[in-house]
Amino acid sequence: MILSLIGYRATGKTTIAKLLSERLGAPWVDSDREIERQAGKSIAQIFADDGETAFRDFEQRVIFELCQSDERILATGGGAVMREKTRETLRSAGPVLWLTASAETIAKRMAGDASTAASRPNLTNLPQLDEIRTLLELREPMYRETASVEITTELCPPEEIVDQILRMGGF
Repeated sequence: MILSLIGYRATGKTTIAKLLSERLGAPWVDSDREIERQAGKSIAQIFADDGETAFRDFEQRVIFELCQSDERILATGGGAVMREKTRETLRSAGPVLWLTASAETIAKRMAGDASTAASRPNLTNLPQLDEIRTLLELREPMYRETASVEITTELCPPEEIVDQILRMGGF
């Protein structure tokens, strides 16, 4: 079984995946890090060199590969749900947790993470908060379609969110 975490960037997917890994004793992987490892360059560089379509092709293949293991916690990139085939792969691999936060919280978290700007490209020419709102609106139906459950990361510390997930059971 694969337990996948989806949601916009800075909603806590990597943090929650690490904590779930510790608590469940299952390995975890970040699909974006695996893409960068296989490509030998950052996601921002993949976008610059090859464009978003090539990146989504690569992402779809890597997520399919990662979902072939017996047991794993998978933190996906924020746009992983953009492709129907990737959504199908995630749903068929096991439970999918959609981590959510408001656009304002996401912007604040991104501003506090220096690595975000260096490793993640802007996808529009809009100011950051407007881009977040626009992409959340675009992606929300795809997150909702893919998710087994929606979990807000807005108000609780990560450890409490993990406790909440584990109380749901089935993992």
